[in-house]
Amino acid sequence: MSERYQKSEAMLERALCSIPLGSQTFSKSKTQLPYGVSPYFAQKARGSRIWDVDGNEYLDFINSLCAVTLGYNDPDVNAAVKAQLEEGVIFSLPHTLETLVAEKIKEMVPCAEMVRFGKNGSDATAGAIRVARAYTHRDHVAACGYHGWQDWYIGATARNAGVPESTRSLTHLFTYNDPDSLQRIFDGHPGDVAAVIMEPMNVAEPQNDFLHVVQDMARKNGTALIFDETITGFRYANGGAQELFGITPDLATFGKGLANGYPVSAVAGKSEMMRLMEEVFFSFTFGGETLSLAASLATMKKLQREPVIETMRTIGGKILDGLGKCIQANDAGHFLSTGGKPVWSFLVIKDTPAYSSWKIKTLFLQEMFKRGVLTIGTHNVSYAHSRSDVERLLEVYQEVVPILKDAVDNRRLEQYLECKPLEPLFKVR
Repeated sequence: MSERYQKSEAMLERALCSIPLGSQTFSKSKTQLPYGVSPYFAQKARGSRIWDVDGNEYLDFINSLCAVTLGYNDPDVNAAVKAQLEEGVIFSLPHTLETLVAEKIKEMVPCAEMVRFGKNGSDATAGAIRVARAYTHRDHVAACGYHGWQDWYIGATARNAGVPESTRSLTHLFTYNDPDSLQRIFDGHPGDVAAVIMEPMNVAEPQNDFLHVVQDMARKNGTALIFDETITGFRYANGGAQELFGITPDLATFGKGLANGYPVSAVAGKSEMMRLMEEVFFSFTFGGETLSLAASLATMKKLQREPVIETMRTIGGKILDGLGKCIQANDAGHFLSTGGKPVWSFLVIKDTPAYSSWKIKTLFLQEMFKRGVLTIGTHNVSYAHSRSDVERLLEVYQEVVPILKDAVDNRRLEQYLECKPLEPLFKVR
């Protein structure tokens, strides 16, 4: 048992006795964090910092998988939640906050004419798919990106255990920036594609007007276009990627940054489609839970009131610029590069002749954690990140990139590793 992570590892051993993988979230589990060099359990967080159960402090660039946009324990969100707690959490009738939050989403999001709430991004994407199927009277779905754990999507991935073949066969994956891959789905299922659902962007920028091409293809085939903005919503712009790129889908889904970490998601879109939810069953006992709705309203008001996105773009831009220069200065471009937008960017690690990207990533995580930076290879920027945070992150990269370079080019990775490397796993993107 490692001294630095002694309590984390002991808690992991305990958790594994009662929780599969020891975590409720796959991306936070031991599958993603190499044993012996990683923290596994958090104790508290504030602003841009998080502390593990061993008391180690980290500069956090995971931000609960992009769910936190304003920063941990944001005072405005906390105040709204505390005030609502005095009034109650869940009721026997709908609460007025449901309407207020829906109206605020309509005000901010281009496609939003009507809104329904869930709890997780998976709730929202599954609801959007069900609406699209009801609207088009079709069954098949074309998907690009990651869309949650529900059968309709996960059955088309390597994590399809427990999903009936009849369900798996209805979802078809296409490749971002490759319209031909989408066209093949339309050609293979003429007149039977209910929806094209996609993350409007993750690692790669849309090329050759890709998003508008997809929209045109969907319209030509009588297919609903759904943007999964679970991450890009309220992060790329106040109105999401659809505002940033100037394209309005038929439906969109939101979660994560919608309430700065509180559990709420939303399906939003054209009234003629959304009204089908009077017949399509999409219902949650806790769909109108008011603490999360109060957090959501406070978050969106702050996004409108303060330069949140602008600040995140500036901070994230400095990260991308500095990291790019660091990679170039260390002549590491043959296996390291950057991707994404400043508000949600990526260190892209490629396979090399000697090592898989997973082995290189293991060393990367080991060295970043050791230096007090919590990351999974992304920069999920929050409003709480400061210029000094960026300076510290780049200082750490200046130390870690040369280690990666030496390990890869001189085939010394095993000498650096203090743990077993991560195994190739299901990749969400």
